[in-house]
Amino acid sequence: MDVATAAHGPRHVSHTYIHTRSTCTQLASSPACCHWVRARLQGPVVMDMATAAYAWFGLLEAKTAGRPIPGDVALDSRGQPTSDPNEVLSGGAIRVFDRSHKGSNLALMVELLAGPLVGAAVADKLEQRNWGNLLLAVDPELLGDADVIRARTQVVLDRVKHAERLPGVDEILLPSERGNRLAQQRISSGMVPIEANLYNNLKVMASKADAGSAGKAAAGTSAPQLKLQTLLLHPAASAVADPYHASGPPLYQTATFGQPSATEGGQFDYTRSGNPTRTMLEEQWAALEGGCRALAFTSGMAALAVATKLVSVGGHIVAGDDIYGGTSRLLAAVVPAGGVSVSNVDMADISAVKAAIVPGKTQLVMVESPTNPRMQICDIKAIAAAAHAAGALMCVDNSFLTPLYQRPLDLGADISMTSGTKYIGGHGDTTLGMLAVCDAELGKKLYFLQNAEGAGLAPMDCWLALRGLKTMALRMERSVANAGQIAEFLAGHPLVRKLNYAGQPEHPGADVHAAQASSGGAMISFETGDLEASKMIVELTKLYKVTVSFGNVVSLISLPCFMSHASIPAEVRSARGLPDDLVRISVGIEDAADLIADLQQAMDAALADQRRRGASSSSSSSSSSS
Repeated sequence: MDVATAAHGPRHVSHTYIHTRSTCTQLASSPACCHWVRARLQGPVVMDMATAAYAWFGLLEAKTAGRPIPGDVALDSRGQPTSDPNEVLSGGAIRVFDRSHKGSNLALMVELLAGPLVGAAVADKLEQRNWGNLLLAVDPELLGDADVIRARTQVVLDRVKHAERLPGVDEILLPSERGNRLAQQRISSGMVPIEANLYNNLKVMASKADAGSAGKAAAGTSAPQLKLQTLLLHPAASAVADPYHASGPPLYQTATFGQPSATEGGQFDYTRSGNPTRTMLEEQWAALEGGCRALAFTSGMAALAVATKLVSVGGHIVAGDDIYGGTSRLLAAVVPAGGVSVSNVDMADISAVKAAIVPGKTQLVMVESPTNPRMQICDIKAIAAAAHAAGALMCVDNSFLTPLYQRPLDLGADISMTSGTKYIGGHGDTTLGMLAVCDAELGKKLYFLQNAEGAGLAPMDCWLALRGLKTMALRMERSVANAGQIAEFLAGHPLVRKLNYAGQPEHPGADVHAAQASSGGAMISFETGDLEASKMIVELTKLYKVTVSFGNVVSLISLPCFMSHASIPAEVRSARGLPDDLVRISVGIEDAADLIADLQQAMDAALADQRRRGASSSSSSSSSSS
């Protein structure tokens, strides 16, 4: 039952149940429409508690879309039939399913029955998106002799079907017949029309459900109960047939594929459009993400660039103010040239995010959590709900954690992006980016862009990524364990003014992070308040390679403002709270004690130099004063 329609039901009450296509009363007052399941001689009676000719939510959809509703389903405030949804919503009423004027008493009775049972007893249905649905199945044997009851029911149905019809009426349709015919039309056409706003609101409702189990079902894996660490080594059966059953994924290093004939196409024709090695990678990654489809791109930025192409000209993107430098450059210098505006906000502040989203204009919200490089925590589930409420998509850059430690699609995100250059490859010898989605239609749009723009990952890089997946869990586990020890060391060093690590219990976003992720990851950043000291730390370490990027088996260290985030103008970095002295560490798989000892010698030397500089400055000041 659509409870919302019942509560706002017709105001014209009678004590008869009149089918508008017949000339006389056919049924006495009745609390429900009983539908007998004729396909089974034994089985339940289905009682459909619906009472309205049109969904109340449908009125809102029609109003938003600017289209009329059917002319015989509702009345205006004067009691006259109308096809204008605005007139119905302004004091009018929806008629009951058989277009009669009886409904208020019936609707209220069903509302009282259904509301408490299905959790629809709410004060504001529109605000809570709670329409309430109730379906009762009754064993006919509980009502007496099933054959007798069926025969009596048929007498009533025949009376309605064969009643004298009004002029111009060819046939009297029972509610179930009308619905069945419409269903057959939909089946024949292969599609069910749905309003865009309704679709977006359904996604919001779905995001509140257990997205985890839904994602696994959508992924179609044969072993959803297996741990991700196992699925990295034992992916589900692939659509790619290997006649030799190789123990490792074959590399199809080819640009073209022979076709069955001059007029028939095979599964693959041109590697830009598809390659078996890429397909194997995309299938496995979709399962790991809990999605229905994944796409492999030439880099993480290529993946994000395609995601932004989902936004139409005149649209709007909301992104964080602490994001990877390449993403910032894309959004600041490339996306606006395509007629799309961008707003950068503090994604850790959900109120700021909501304020930045413009319903009807904002089409994409882009999130990192933890953020790069200050490791701020953003509430993915809350941001997803805010984006969906405004009809926008949400994309999460999950490169720091991968689906091993955080699954954005389970949290309501529409797109999960992972820069596979990092932990997927893991050895710094390949560049790639992955997108994963739960919605098949969204996946088709992204694939079209991937193919049209030639951004698909090359076979050799796909093969390297597939090899990397086999050891990703071990590598990340070791890196995360090392990071915890290094963070503890840094927290006690006098040079460190501020430590940023998502695994810290005292992190401002610790509670949110614990609710959406299972690890603090292996990325750390810290401030010294002294650019010269930070520079010495980076340059004096021996086991840490001074370079951009992260997720390598080798530990990496950098000053982001001069490397990965150098493309962000200095004044913008300053306004966003990104200091030049910030040091970022990507922790590798070396021995933790060796890594700490190396940091210790570099930081102790930097601290001694800082003190010498301080003493020299004090001496110069004293000399000037005298």
